[in-house]
Amino acid sequence: MVLHVTPYSGACLHFLDGLSWSLVFPCYWLLDRLLASCVATSLEKRQRSQDPCSFLTLCVVISAPIYLLLFLASLPFALLGFIIWAPLQAVRQPYLYTSYRPDKHHAEQGQAGAGGIGEWRPQGRSFCFCSANVCLLPDSLARFNNLSDTHRRALEVGKRIRNGASRPQIKIYIDSPTNTSISAASFSSLATGFRRTSSLDQRPDQTHTTNGPAETEIEPITECPIHPSGAADCPVHPSAGDHNSTDCPVHHDGADTSGDCPLHQEGTNSSSGCPVHTSGESAGCPVHSKACQSGHGHHDCPMHGDGTQQKPATDCPLHTSGVQISISAPEPDPQEEEAETGNHREQGVGDTGSMTASRESLARYHGYDGGVGITSNNTLSHVPRTSIFKRPGRKRRHGDETFDHEISAFFPANLDFLALQEVFDHGATTRLRRQLHRYFPYVLSDVGRYGWKGCCSRFKFLNSGLMLASRYPILDARFECYPNGKGEDALAAKGALFAKVHVGTSHQEQRVVGYLTCTHLHAIEGDASVRCEQLDQLLQWGAEFRQSSSQPPEGEKVLDDLVAFDVILGDLNFDNCSSEDKLEQQHALFTQYKDPCRLGPGEDKPWALGTLLDPSGLYDDDVSSPESLQKLMENEDGRKEYLVFPPSKNQCPAGGQKGRKIPLKGNGRRIDYIMYSDEGLPQDWKLDIEEFSFVTQLAGLTDHLSVAMRLAVSTGEEEP
Repeated sequence: MVLHVTPYSGACLHFLDGLSWSLVFPCYWLLDRLLASCVATSLEKRQRSQDPCSFLTLCVVISAPIYLLLFLASLPFALLGFIIWAPLQAVRQPYLYTSYRPDKHHAEQGQAGAGGIGEWRPQGRSFCFCSANVCLLPDSLARFNNLSDTHRRALEVGKRIRNGASRPQIKIYIDSPTNTSISAASFSSLATGFRRTSSLDQRPDQTHTTNGPAETEIEPITECPIHPSGAADCPVHPSAGDHNSTDCPVHHDGADTSGDCPLHQEGTNSSSGCPVHTSGESAGCPVHSKACQSGHGHHDCPMHGDGTQQKPATDCPLHTSGVQISISAPEPDPQEEEAETGNHREQGVGDTGSMTASRESLARYHGYDGGVGITSNNTLSHVPRTSIFKRPGRKRRHGDETFDHEISAFFPANLDFLALQEVFDHGATTRLRRQLHRYFPYVLSDVGRYGWKGCCSRFKFLNSGLMLASRYPILDARFECYPNGKGEDALAAKGALFAKVHVGTSHQEQRVVGYLTCTHLHAIEGDASVRCEQLDQLLQWGAEFRQSSSQPPEGEKVLDDLVAFDVILGDLNFDNCSSEDKLEQQHALFTQYKDPCRLGPGEDKPWALGTLLDPSGLYDDDVSSPESLQKLMENEDGRKEYLVFPPSKNQCPAGGQKGRKIPLKGNGRRIDYIMYSDEGLPQDWKLDIEEFSFVTQLAGLTDHLSVAMRLAVSTGEEEP
């Protein structure tokens, strides 16, 4: 169980590798630029057509001959470097494991990074997984997918993933027996009170917490939170336009008995925290209620009256009938944490899942000068109806489905594990890894081998393109290369990356672990037999890895590990609806692992969405931002226009799909998967999906939608 933290075992080999690559790189870079200048994206073609004499066109015409001359001049040096570099790949490690050490503050509290491990609670935990194909090929090859500027995209991909995962997790609970849903109007109010940023940065809206830095912006109040829009009988505003009324609906005849008024907090003369008044007038406010804030005493509520005049609590704007908003804020960036004071973190270092993460709760009323209200139990109780937060997507539950599903413009909050595919370019890998390390302490990158090695008989110009990031410590890892690649796919060392992570420790001092598999299968259409062979090898290698990693060191007696989950993530390059993929659809993989989006071979659930975008439309305004792509994917016509659909006999062989009128099957080609298995779990342990989402936050950066799943692990025990 030794993780490889350097590409080579010795400093001498590392020096030779650096020397050889410094000789090869100029030739490689010039060839990449030369080919890139010959392959234009649809955006560049549009710009050139609008202005044939543009600066971009002149640069291509001038630079191409220069690149060619310099490329020819660098060939002798590249040949010398290649002679040194190629043999070194036989002893190169199959992956690079990187982690950042906790600072002194973390070490004192026993925390191993942002997502450390801790005691496994009896009720279990939930874990969030995400898979994304980011298409970070060398720039010249990425252009065949209508994408360019790989290094810039890698930096932006890392920022968007980090910003999406580090936002607070918001859950709304409604305990009312008569109202079990949040109306669409309420959801539309979630955007109020938050600062929005441009889609280029896609930094999620933040609310100040004691866990880390944030930026908030208070909007002026535009309507009274006590009555619906247009109401003329507001107890606070007796007459139109009179927002400075000093007449309290309880204090009649000018009596100054505010000390006993249930609408005013005892001893409070300021309204800085009032959602109605922003200028200091609290005498007429029905929100400063001692009874309301205690959660009982509706008989004192001025909106209910007394006797037969009482309104039901469910209709009272001061009593929200058990509406609760629970917010779990992730750990802050270590570099930004130093600027914050008064940080409060629990000693339970492993509680990063949504079920057990102990985070400070956040609250902000609409128009509240203070901006934040903190409670102590991670739950906001009795929040007025206008105290609404922005949500990333509209969650739905289809029919008798046991979990929520959504199309989200953001990556899930508190993301625990991230599997990426097609991270081929070395420079892009470095930039992406640096960004991810600001949220994920543990990363496996630079996975696969180059040159000739073992079963990979053909020369590999590219590695596997796999990357795995985790908030939990990685105990063991292994990479296996598929030996049966064909055509252009054989030029990359595609394979499977297996990892074992430590997610907790039981009361009996047993380690609680999880198994992750990240893979990318053969891509060429029509090669179903090749993919089926790779799936066979995937299952075999996975079983061997779990068996070998569970063996204790020789001579040591330790308790067996408790397995919490076994999850496969990746791009399998076949969908569950195409008639050409019937062989893969019936593979034994789907008997051992469960696909949340699948009903059976050849049939997906109605809400399942294709993950492969039509490359020709990547730069259209309708899909240029996460929000616009999210809205488009929620519309059937938008899906038909911008998603790649299963092949049909009636399909025209044209390169694009836009404007096609032929019948389409399903909701697009879903080739990105997250599957889980409950085999090998301890007795009485159970896995349940909490939510599944299709993520559009990487709009404009890749030709795939990301997929995410939150999995709850329950032990069947109760909290003591």
